[in-house]
Amino acid sequence: MIRILACTAILAAALPAAAFDLQGHRGARGLAPENTLPAFATALSLGVTTLELDVGLSADGQLVVSHDPLLQPHLARKDGAWIAAPGPAIWHSRIADLQAFDVGRLDPSSRYARGFPDQIPVDGTQLPLLQDVFALVRKAGNADVRFNIETKLNPLKPDETASPEQMAVALVDAVRAAGLERRATIQSFDWRSLKEAARLAPDIPRACLTIEGTSFDNVQRGRPDASPWLAGLDADDFPQTPALVQAAGCGIWSPFHRNVTAELVATAHARNLAVVPWTVNDPDDMNRLLDLKVDGLISDYPDRLRAVLQARGLPLPAPSPVRP
Repeated sequence: MIRILACTAILAAALPAAAFDLQGHRGARGLAPENTLPAFATALSLGVTTLELDVGLSADGQLVVSHDPLLQPHLARKDGAWIAAPGPAIWHSRIADLQAFDVGRLDPSSRYARGFPDQIPVDGTQLPLLQDVFALVRKAGNADVRFNIETKLNPLKPDETASPEQMAVALVDAVRAAGLERRATIQSFDWRSLKEAARLAPDIPRACLTIEGTSFDNVQRGRPDASPWLAGLDADDFPQTPALVQAAGCGIWSPFHRNVTAELVATAHARNLAVVPWTVNDPDDMNRLLDLKVDGLISDYPDRLRAVLQARGLPLPAPSPVRP
C-alpha cells in the first residue's frame, strides 16, 4: 500500500493542481493523420494538457510512433499506392525502411477513413520517432505539456513486437534521456510492460488501460484462467477493476469510456486513482463523464473537448502554435 500511495503522490506532483487532463488521442486523430508530427502540432496549436501516442520498437532499436505493430493498408502508402495487406512489422524493420512509407493520408475507400471525415491529409508524412515528438514540443516552447505513451504489445502475438522488457527499457531510457520523467506517463493494455517499467523507473507514472467488451477484453473477469494481459493478476481475485488497477501499482486507471460508471469512478478515487477514460469523441459522452467527476479524457477531437470544457467554465490549457 505504501508503494501504491507513493506512485499516486508522484502523479499528483507531476500534474498541475486541480487541472483537468485534456488529452489529444494519437495527437488529434480526428483532425490530422494519426500519430504524426502534423497531428501533434495540431493538438499543441489547439491547446492540450497531454499528447497521447503509441510506440513500437524497430529492429534497429528505435522507438517508432505507431498504433499498430504492422503497417496497415488503410494508412500506409509506398510509391503512391496503399499497401495491399498488413506489414511489414515494425519490430522486424529498420527505421530507414519504415520511413519510406507515406502515412499522411487515409485510403478514402476504406471503412476506417469514413470514420474520420474531418481529417486533413498531409501527403509525404513519415512515421515519426518518439524523439521527434519531444523535439516538436521543444520547438513549440511548451514546457508543461505531458506525454502519455502507450506500449503497443500483444501477449497473444509475441513474435510481432519486442518483448515487454525490451520495450520498457527502451522507453524508460528515452524518457530519461529527454529529461521528461516528470512529464511522461507510460500506459498499456499489456501490463507486463508496466510492471517492468515500475521496476526500472518507479518515479515515472503508469496508467493501466482496460476494456471489458465483446470484441476485446483485456480484463477477462469470470474466465477460468487469469488474463494474459494483466502480468499475472487475476481479475476474479478483486471485487472491481479499480482494485485490480491499484494492485498493479498504477496511479491512473484509463478505461474504455463505455465501461465507466459513477460507482467505479467513486471507488477509484477512494483508492487514490485518477480516472482518464478513452476515446471520447461525442460531446454528450464528454458531458456524462465530466458529471461523473473523471480526472481527464482522451479524445480524437481536442477541439470538441475544449468547447465542452469551456462551456462548463473549466480552465483550458494554453495553445502552443507550432508547425512540424
